[in-house]
Amino acid sequence: MTDARGAESTPSVLTRSIDPEWASALRPVSGVISKLQEFLDGEVAAGRGYLPAEENVFRAFAAPLSRVRVLIVGQDPYPGLGHPIGLSFAVDRAVRPIPRSLWNIYKELRSDVGVTPPSHGDLSAWSDQGVMLLNRVLTVEPGKSGSHRRKGWETVTATAIHALADRGGPLVAILWGKDAISLEPMLGSVPVIKSVHPSPLSAGGGFFGSHPFSRANASLLSQGASPIDWTIPA
Repeated sequence: MTDARGAESTPSVLTRSIDPEWASALRPVSGVISKLQEFLDGEVAAGRGYLPAEENVFRAFAAPLSRVRVLIVGQDPYPGLGHPIGLSFAVDRAVRPIPRSLWNIYKELRSDVGVTPPSHGDLSAWSDQGVMLLNRVLTVEPGKSGSHRRKGWETVTATAIHALADRGGPLVAILWGKDAISLEPMLGSVPVIKSVHPSPLSAGGGFFGSHPFSRANASLLSQGASPIDWTIPA
C-alpha cells in the first residue's frame, strides 16, 4: 500500500496479506485503510478488540485479482470469538456448531450439485479456486454484529467490486439478501445470480432451490472459463 503522499509504505500486519494486484487496485482508498487501521488500533487500546484476527482481516484479498472467477458477497464477520477467518460465510474449522446460514448454504450445495457437506465451516477450498468470499464490512466488535458498519469498510469493498467489474470476465457474482443485491449496479455487465439470504429467517423464501452453484458454473462455461469444483474436503 502507499501512504498519504503516494509513497510506498511498509505493510502492517493488517494489510500484509493483500496480493500486489489488489494493493494496486485499492491504492485510491489507501487513506481510508489507514484511518481504519487507526480505528482498529483504538478499539484494541480501549479493550474492545475486533474480529477476525488482524492477519485475517484482508484474507479475501490474498489471491490475485486476475484469478477471481466468482464473487460471493457477505455482510460482516461472525461476531463470535474464534469464528471468523476473513472469508465471508466461513468459520474456523474448530467451530461447532456450524452457523445456521452456512449450514443452509451446505444444504443447497448438496441439493444443487450433490456435494456432501463437510463437518467444518472452512471455505478455503473455494477461495483457493478463485471464489472471492468478500464481506462488505471486514471487521466487527466481538459479540456485536454490524458494529463496524459505516466506519469506512464499505468504501474499500466498493472499490474492490468496481475493480472486478472493470477487469471483466470470466466472472459471475452471487448476491444473497437485500444488502448484497443492492450492489448489483456496481457490477455493470457482470452476470449476477441473486436470491434471498441463506439466513434461517429467509432461506425458505427463495434461497433453497435457487441453484447458485450450478448456475455459476454454467455462466463460467458460457464465458469460456473452467467451472468451480464446489467440493469442500473434510
